[in-house]
Amino acid sequence: MTKPLGFEKPLGMRDILPDSLAKQRHLERTLRKCIEPWGYEEISTPSLEYYDTVGVASAIVTDRMFRLLDKQGHTVVLRPDMTTPIARVVSSLYKDVPLPIRLFYQANVFRAQEKEAGRNAEFFQTGIELIGDASEDADAEAIALAVFCLRAAGVATFRIAIGHVDFVEGLLEEEIADEEVKSQFRTFLYERDFVGYRQLLSSLELPGESKHRLESLLRLRGGKGKIDEARELTVNGKARRAVDTVASLWDALEAYGVTDDLLLDFNLISNLNYYTGVVFEGYAADLGSPLLGGGRYDHLAAQFGRPAPATGFAIKMDRLLLVTPEMDGPPPARVLLCYTAQRRREALAEAQLLREDGLVVVTRLIEQESDVTDSDKAVYAKIICMTQKEE
Repeated sequence: MTKPLGFEKPLGMRDILPDSLAKQRHLERTLRKCIEPWGYEEISTPSLEYYDTVGVASAIVTDRMFRLLDKQGHTVVLRPDMTTPIARVVSSLYKDVPLPIRLFYQANVFRAQEKEAGRNAEFFQTGIELIGDASEDADAEAIALAVFCLRAAGVATFRIAIGHVDFVEGLLEEEIADEEVKSQFRTFLYERDFVGYRQLLSSLELPGESKHRLESLLRLRGGKGKIDEARELTVNGKARRAVDTVASLWDALEAYGVTDDLLLDFNLISNLNYYTGVVFEGYAADLGSPLLGGGRYDHLAAQFGRPAPATGFAIKMDRLLLVTPEMDGPPPARVLLCYTAQRRREALAEAQLLREDGLVVVTRLIEQESDVTDSDKAVYAKIICMTQKEE
């Protein structure tokens, strides 16, 4: 017999109660004020997209998408990310708008979760996309703006780790021929399973120098000095070019004055396969999962017919709520204005005048003043009763 659903919600969905939502909206306004002065314009896209366009192009795997059929028999998805719909817009509605294009969004996205995952299936993001600029300075702009956003939101302690997908890929290509083994190394790096990485490395029959280079990869996490260490491990190939890119990027980030909140992590990789260059993740103290993620994705827009390099990031708002202070100052004073039917007209007029003065006013029709309860007195800063008709 099927168990009645009662008050249960679909897996991964949640209610956001007023206090939490008020803080989220406050943070959204704060981030908006931080982002707009950099020239980014807000965009909104539909919650439903065609699977054959946005769904296929998205880096989110199909099993994580909510798929439905519309009345015409087309497969649609609840948007699993915002980057792909924005690439669609830039290639269609914005096809005549010259590059580069700067857009930002504050929106919900949907990703199906396994029952044991315990994660949200619907969550909110604030993010930016800089489309049409292939330079390291564009990557630096995205990373610097991410730093300023986290500072503005009041995150006390955080670090943004910066890597480059071609460094890991280049090093593996130079030392490992077997694609399956390379895939295992990538998985260990993504999961930060360095024990598994070292065990796999020790099991391989490789020259001593090759093992040294692959083991040294795990130590390439820190400040500016790691650039020279990384360069020493490379030859003139993909990995070396990645180091040169990171070096130029770091110079630009020093000009922004944000490097105190950054660290280099040359073994950082992403599980999203559309990243093509610089990648970065933001972490806050006492938060086990990334607070934000981003990077360069130069091939996505081409899938919609308008090739263009791009970079961007997304802040996970539910995690930001956990690491930011409560809103400053007390909430507006709440007033309860009770009235009898005889005094309705003047009471409602008075309530509106009080609201215009900045007060929060709740009105209630009562029969007599004794209808006001002790619990009302505990909730409201002031109670006004208009119960007798003035002569």
